[in-house]
Amino acid sequence: MPWQELVAMVGGELDPVTGLPAYREVVVTVPRQSGKTTLVLAWEVQRALGWPAPQRILYSAQTGNDARKKLIEDQIPILEPRKAKLGIRRMLKGMGNEAVEFRNGSRLVLMASGDDSGHGKTLDLGVKDELFADVDERRDQAMVPAMATRASAQMLTASTMGTAESLALNRAVERGRLAVAEGRTSGIAYFEWSAPEDADPSDPGVWDACMPALGHTITREVVAHARATLSLSEFRRAFLNITDGRRGDPVIAIEDWRACLAPKSKLGHPVALAFDVSPDRATASIAVAGATRQGKIHVEVADNRSGFQWTTPRIIEIVQRWSPVVVVCDAAGPAGGLLGALAAAGVEVRPVTAREHAQACGSFYDAIKNGDLCHIGQPELDAAVHGADRRMVADAWLWSRKLSSVDISPLVAVTLAKWAWENAEQSEASASCW
Repeated sequence: MPWQELVAMVGGELDPVTGLPAYREVVVTVPRQSGKTTLVLAWEVQRALGWPAPQRILYSAQTGNDARKKLIEDQIPILEPRKAKLGIRRMLKGMGNEAVEFRNGSRLVLMASGDDSGHGKTLDLGVKDELFADVDERRDQAMVPAMATRASAQMLTASTMGTAESLALNRAVERGRLAVAEGRTSGIAYFEWSAPEDADPSDPGVWDACMPALGHTITREVVAHARATLSLSEFRRAFLNITDGRRGDPVIAIEDWRACLAPKSKLGHPVALAFDVSPDRATASIAVAGATRQGKIHVEVADNRSGFQWTTPRIIEIVQRWSPVVVVCDAAGPAGGLLGALAAAGVEVRPVTAREHAQACGSFYDAIKNGDLCHIGQPELDAAVHGADRRMVADAWLWSRKLSSVDISPLVAVTLAKWAWENAEQSEASASCW
């Protein structure tokens, strides 16, 4: 599409004197479903094939799980039929080893979850997809130092606008708009397709002006249906690419959650284990909880992946290795579908009642407010905490899958794991290795 060609042609410019990229940073923000995936993939392939030395390309998305899904479900299917023509040696899909390797030595890999992901390695192209989900600058902290010794390195950001909490993207937008206002022709190339704040969201003329894929891959009928279906704030963000300025009122305050961050915290033994599955079975999470030397409850996501078929063998593996004092799940939810297979494998799962689940949510919230809980800062859990909403049940509340803006299976799993640890038989729970 014309907008993709414009970004590629300008963002890919080389300095005529040095031969290096004119723009070390390229930031693109467009409405949803505009074709960012195709642009990003083309950029990655050009970097892999168009430079004299083998290139190391690092792709990242909201979480490690999202990055894996994008590579395997969106990018690799496009590359597969062109494997020979593009000089691709092999494409790896194994969990934790996902990569595209080229015969010339270039390699496209994923940025895993964790504060230290990407540290200690050189980097030629760093891709930050859907940066709107980041409430901190973790990806920059990993990528920028890794590019320091690579004179021709570039950082590519491609995202729809976010909210007031989208710290990293909002700062990139500020830098980009300033660069445009000052007329800079090096350093940062900034591209934005969005409607003015006061634009009429129902005006097709506004759609024409800010949706570069309209008339190519998106029709007016589709946009009209979205306008009638989505809330005004979500339509403005997704289709007009306008930042949702409402800071919102998350159930767990961001500052409270950050106050519980303890990156070096270690999980004691024994532990309690819990698991949860999203309603559409698209993702699942396994979590553990246990005591620390300081007397706090350490919660951690042990695994979070696409699909749910992997969950049963993984739970069996963790149970055999850790011998948790108890394994729990909300049997009334999607996770209940795993009980039969686990029972057949000899894993006893204690179902959590609705009343107990509500107690677990209240206890989890109170532990955060009181500073009695610690976590190591996992992106998938951070995202779940930030985007989670709740629903009232009598005089208590539960995490709401329907009202939450993200997959909350990591949060549900750690909530239940903490409750299970605290409510396990005292004789078992007190047998900590500390």
